[in-house]
Amino acid sequence: MIAYIEGRLLETTESACVLATAGGVGYEIFLTKPFIAGLPEKGALVAVFTCTIVREDALELYGFATWDERQTFELLLSITRLGPKTSLAILSAYAPDELRQIVAEEKVYALERVTGIGKKTAQHVFLELKYKLKPQRAGHTLPQSAPGNAVFRDALAGLVNLGYDENEVRPALEATLKEDPDLDVSQALRQVLKAIARKQ
Repeated sequence: MIAYIEGRLLETTESACVLATAGGVGYEIFLTKPFIAGLPEKGALVAVFTCTIVREDALELYGFATWDERQTFELLLSITRLGPKTSLAILSAYAPDELRQIVAEEKVYALERVTGIGKKTAQHVFLELKYKLKPQRAGHTLPQSAPGNAVFRDALAGLVNLGYDENEVRPALEATLKEDPDLDVSQALRQVLKAIARKQ
């Protein structure tokens, strides 16, 4: 299984990107909407955690900015009648820790907001998540922007993996976490990517 790809960004579409590796192989990778929105310019180096889906008629790659997102995607795939496209749509709408919060607060209706999910499917997905999704992690004891803090460090690493210059994105990440200290890694990434997209 292909679990990680690092390459030069060749093309982007509404749902995917094409990365060319150093060996000259190009991979089409389906991504979440926040990931696509935060992609750098063509030619930049991008790193992606991937999940390989093999079917009789196709071999598809789905990519994620963090390992937590990839693991949550695989968990979603284990839910009966939930395919990769719908699982990706769920992660486009909610970060892993947001899904944990939805489960903890029993907000079944939140899943109905995902494209392609109706009330009946939302209830089914919620019940499965309730038993399969690990509880939300305990609150952080250090300020999120502290240099040694895991959230700040992991979010910064995720942005660098996406092809951004560390010195350029560090101030944006620090500002984001200073404004909202309770963000997890995925949420911090999303906020910074949105901020970058607005400036472009």
